[in-house]
Amino acid sequence: MKNKLQTYLNDLIDKNGSDLHLKAGSKPYVRINGELFAIDDSKIRHDEMEELAKYILTETQYRQLNDEKEIDCSFSFSDIKRFRVNMFHQIDGLGIAMRAISDKILSIRELNLPNSVKDLADYQSGLVIVSGVTGSGKSTTMAAVLDRINRTQKKYIVSIEDPIEFIHKDNMSLITQRAVGTDTNSYANALRAALREDIDVIFIGEMRDIETVEIALHAANTGHLVFSTLHTLNTKASINRIISMFPKEEQDRVRMSLSFVLKGVIVQKLVKDKNGGRVPVVEIMKTTPRISELIREKRDNEILEAIIDGTKIYGTQSFDQSLLSLYNKGIITEEDALKHATNPSDMNLVMKGINNGSRKNILDEKKKNMEQKAFDLKRS
Repeated sequence: MKNKLQTYLNDLIDKNGSDLHLKAGSKPYVRINGELFAIDDSKIRHDEMEELAKYILTETQYRQLNDEKEIDCSFSFSDIKRFRVNMFHQIDGLGIAMRAISDKILSIRELNLPNSVKDLADYQSGLVIVSGVTGSGKSTTMAAVLDRINRTQKKYIVSIEDPIEFIHKDNMSLITQRAVGTDTNSYANALRAALREDIDVIFIGEMRDIETVEIALHAANTGHLVFSTLHTLNTKASINRIISMFPKEEQDRVRMSLSFVLKGVIVQKLVKDKNGGRVPVVEIMKTTPRISELIREKRDNEILEAIIDGTKIYGTQSFDQSLLSLYNKGIITEEDALKHATNPSDMNLVMKGINNGSRKNILDEKKKNMEQKAFDLKRS
């Protein structure tokens, strides 16, 4: 079975795929450009999956898999490719999902991310969240942000991940990477230790529990720049996710703290481009005085409007604005722009208006941006 795995992984690499899926009683599948394809007609037996588990995992990890019924780890293949592995028990036996980790850290520009992502990398303190569903490119974007800091600033960076994905080498910055379960017992333990290590920047692989969020907010409030990821669909959901982790009697305090320390949110998903690849669609929020006020006053439903209104001044953008920009640049089709739009009907109208070159729309947008700038200046 070891030889079969090597064949599957070679096939995945050759086809520039992102994921390999194996489970007892099923054919092996790979994901290429967001779509699943079977790569072998033969079904994998239960004993073959057990053999793979013992090959991929250490003895300690194998015991953990059987005790906890699932495990996250990393796996190196022939010293040329690394994979993030999730192994789990399922109705027919074991299942394995393996995600290919690029051996090269791409830049913000190479990933086709908006320039305003660089601004979030250049903050000196506060909290920045990168959100999106599984497979949306959060880890790749986060690696690009950390790499920018590493290449351009003299900082001490501590990264706490489960598992470690991209490997960073010291450049202008000094960077330490710790894996939960191997180098530390938990995110919270590693965070507490990091705050005693004269750090400038902290990357938390995921904010999973109250204790981790509490320490992260404290770190952001005491002059550190903190990055973390969440599995949420938009900026509003990201903010609500953090607040809802806490008991109701604590939520107002957390909301107030978040309104001061949150510097920005990047939410992304991947959409097919015209060349058959995938391109990131990105919502970007920067915490302007207006948005800080909206968070404090529980007016989360108005955050999207503030993001849209701040496009020209702050470089913020909604998902639909990102889709529209990609469509206008000829990167994605009209069909995909409408398919992934938050509101397809509104997107269709806007696309027609822009294609007609409506001068009134342009003037209205300029007026709105001037009013937004005046509002924020007044509040600052």
